[in-house]
Amino acid sequence: MNYRLVLRYIGYIVLLEGLFMIPAMLISLFSHEKAAWMAFLGTILFSEIVGFLLTRLRCHDTMQAREGFATVALGWIMMSLVGALPFFFSGAIPNFLDCWFETVSGFTTTGSSILPTVENLPYGILYWRSFIIWLGGMGVLVFLLAVVPLTRGSGSPLQLMKAESPGPSVGKLTPTIRRTSRRLYEIYIALTVLEIILLLAGGMPLFEAVTHSFSTAGTGGFSVKNLSIGAYDSPYLQAVVGVFMMLFGVNFSVYYLILTRQFRAAWKNEEVRLYIAIMAGATLLIAINILPSYTDGARAFLDSFFQVSSIMTTTGFSTVNFDLWPEFSRLLLVILMLVGACAGSTGGGIKVSRLIILFKHLKNEMGAMLRPHSVRTVRMDGKKTDDGIVRGTTAFLVAYLAIAIFSMILVALDNYSQETTATAVLTCLNNIGPGLDLVGPMGNFSSFSGLSKFVLSLDMLFGRLEIFPLLFLFTPAAWERPRKSKRMENSVIDA
Repeated sequence: MNYRLVLRYIGYIVLLEGLFMIPAMLISLFSHEKAAWMAFLGTILFSEIVGFLLTRLRCHDTMQAREGFATVALGWIMMSLVGALPFFFSGAIPNFLDCWFETVSGFTTTGSSILPTVENLPYGILYWRSFIIWLGGMGVLVFLLAVVPLTRGSGSPLQLMKAESPGPSVGKLTPTIRRTSRRLYEIYIALTVLEIILLLAGGMPLFEAVTHSFSTAGTGGFSVKNLSIGAYDSPYLQAVVGVFMMLFGVNFSVYYLILTRQFRAAWKNEEVRLYIAIMAGATLLIAINILPSYTDGARAFLDSFFQVSSIMTTTGFSTVNFDLWPEFSRLLLVILMLVGACAGSTGGGIKVSRLIILFKHLKNEMGAMLRPHSVRTVRMDGKKTDDGIVRGTTAFLVAYLAIAIFSMILVALDNYSQETTATAVLTCLNNIGPGLDLVGPMGNFSSFSGLSKFVLSLDMLFGRLEIFPLLFLFTPAAWERPRKSKRMENSVIDA
């Protein structure tokens, strides 16, 4: 392990995080929120000093797979710890474990909260709470790769992007990783700005339009209103947010194909077509199921679409208390929690592409039982899927189930209902936000024990980092020093 290189990258992360706190500090300053702006100022100074010292470390620039995994996992942990300091120093959240839970929830775009009310929080804190979702949506290291020439070392950018970006496989849209990262962020920023403009057109105040657009873009779901988007009695605003949640759940490489006028290739994307089909089918089924409790059919359809879009993209906004819906609709929403959005999007969950690979692999294995000597391959979008990706997808599912079961056992020590325990773990592991029962859209996570909050925070990190980078830290191989006589393995687990 090249410890100095890992620490240097963490230094860049902390350095950048401090700079990103400046707008939040200025908002608090101009809003006369003394405790908040002083908390941000102290954290910024701490971040810049620590970050500067770490970036001065001298080391070899060559990054292997293990350094990539370690940098991403430790970087996100450090980023969450530093990001929690303004909540703690300002007194907005007195308990540091709660601060860390809230910050991890933001950066991982989960949206689960320990706060029973948010409308009395300082404006600077509310801005920071939403901005960290936007920053975590596309990835902090992806942003670094886009704007900072970190190193010329062999393999460094690709190792970092593969370790942080969601999906069973990660590739380059352009000849260089840096240019790819820039294109992704250009699309990300453009969609965010467009949503802000449309929300302003619907009468939403500027501050609320910006913060809700940040949460929508990162598919995180933190709102500045206690009733979330349901606080706005406007079908237009709810429709805009619903549509943009769906758009941010699409693989961003499809948008790149559209921008480069590769319309046929964009349409042939199997994952996006299945993603839209699942969302449309679930919306229709739930709308029919809840229709008897509505007097307005259009309203039932809008509420159904909004919640399906929110849960499947793992955003977590709500317009109604869907925990009161019929059991059929609630079960469909839990299934959508597991499915998640597309790979290469800001959404969480298992991902639609993984499910396609798993079912195609299952079909091939069943066919091989009848014809053992036949050669069968998994194909996506007409192209052969590498066997390593198929194996990685299977390994991901095994690890996902193991972590979910173990987490449920630990959270069950709080002695809440099975519905609360199971959906609390699933909503954190899939980076969704609300679950059912005590953690439903009208509930929160404040009543959980310290152990459960710690476990659920780790689940959020496991979910956002696609399990393997964080799981890697718990293996002895992560901390072994390679022998000088042997070359370090330069492979990445595509999962």
